[in-house]
Amino acid sequence: MRNFWLLAKTEYWKMVKRRGFLVGTMGIPLLLVLIMGVSIMVAVGDDAELPVGYVDHSGILAAAHYPDEEDFTTFTAFPDEIVAKTALESGDIQAYFIVSADYLSDNRLTLVYWDENLGESIYGDIVDFIRINLLADYPPQIQERLMAGPDLVVRTADGSREFNSAVVFSFFIPFVAAFFFLFVVMGASGYLLQVVTDEKENRTVEIMMTTVRPTQLIGGKTLGLMLMSLTQILIWMGTAVLAVIIAAAVITDFPRLTVPWALILIVVLFFIPAYALVAGMMATIGSTVGELQHAQQVAGIINLLFLMPFFFMGLFFTAPNSPILVVLTFFPTTSFLTVMMRWGMSTIPIWQVMGSWLILVGTAVFFFWLAAKVFHIGMMRYGKGVSLKETWAALRA
Repeated sequence: MRNFWLLAKTEYWKMVKRRGFLVGTMGIPLLLVLIMGVSIMVAVGDDAELPVGYVDHSGILAAAHYPDEEDFTTFTAFPDEIVAKTALESGDIQAYFIVSADYLSDNRLTLVYWDENLGESIYGDIVDFIRINLLADYPPQIQERLMAGPDLVVRTADGSREFNSAVVFSFFIPFVAAFFFLFVVMGASGYLLQVVTDEKENRTVEIMMTTVRPTQLIGGKTLGLMLMSLTQILIWMGTAVLAVIIAAAVITDFPRLTVPWALILIVVLFFIPAYALVAGMMATIGSTVGELQHAQQVAGIINLLFLMPFFFMGLFFTAPNSPILVVLTFFPTTSFLTVMMRWGMSTIPIWQVMGSWLILVGTAVFFFWLAAKVFHIGMMRYGKGVSLKETWAALRA
C-alpha cells in the first residue's frame, strides 16, 4: 500500500509542476479577473454624468418622483421637443425621450440621442422612472414590491421540486457541471493515456515491476492525475466564489443566492466515479496499444461516448423523462451528464439515481481491473500492442 501512495504522490507533483498545468490552471482565473475588470470599467464608463431629458405629453410625469438611489440617472423636464433637441445639440443632456399623449393606452416612448454608446443603465432607469411615477399614489411598501416584480415560483406537477428567484441558479448548475466535467475530461484525457505508456516507451517498466504490482502502478498514477484535476477544480471554484462575493458587494441589485446542497452532493457523488471511469478506460487503452500516438487516436473515439448526451439536447428541454434519456441515465459513459441535465429540467426518481450511480461505480472498478490485467500481459512488449483476442483471454482468465 505504501508504494501505491508513493506513486500517487510522485505523479501528482510531477504533473502539478509542469508549465502546461500552471498556465491552464491560472489562465482561467486570470481570464475571469480580466473579464470582470473590463466589465467594471465599461459599467463605470457607461455611467454618464449628463442628465437625460424628457418631454411628457401624457402628464404622468407632472410631479416627478425619483428612487432613493445614488447612481440613478438624473432626468430633466422640457416643455417641448424643440427645447429638448436644442439642449441635446448643445451638449447639456446626453439624450431625451418623449412620452406619447396616449401612453397609458399605447405604451409608446421615443428616445432621441446622438451618441449610440449610451450607458446600458439608462434604458432601465427610464423604465423605472416611469414606473415610479405611475405608482406614486401607492404606499412605499407596495411601490417597492411592484418595482421588484413578481417572485415566480416554478413547481413540478407532483410537488417534489420547486424553483423561485432565490434558487433560480439551481437550474443552471447541472448544465454548468456537465460542461465543466466535459472540459476537465477532455483536458486530462491526454495525461490519462500516459499512465502506463511513458514507462513502456522509456523501457523502465521492468524496474518498476520489481517493486509494485500492475494494480498499484495504474491505481497510484491515476489517483495522482485525479488529484491534479481536483486541484484545478478547487482553484477554479474558489475563483468563481470570490467573483460572486465581489459582484454581490459591488452590484446593489445582485440576486440573493441559496446553495442547493442536495444538487452539490449529487455532483460530487457522480463526478468522482465518472472521472475514475474515464481514467480506467484511458489506462486500458494505454495498456493495449504500443505507442502513445495510437492511443490518442483510439481515445478520440472513446470521447464520443461521453459526448452522446449533447446529441439529445432538445429532449432535455422537451421530454427530460423520455425512454432515450432514461437509457442514457443507466449507461456508464453518459450517466453523469444525463443525470445532471435531467436534474435541471425535471424530477429524477431516486431509484434511477442510485441505480445509475451503482452501475457507474461498478464499471469504473471493472476498467481499472481490466487495465491492470492487460498491462500485465503487454508490459514487456515495446512498440507492440495487445490484441483483442489476448484481451478477451485475460477477461476469461
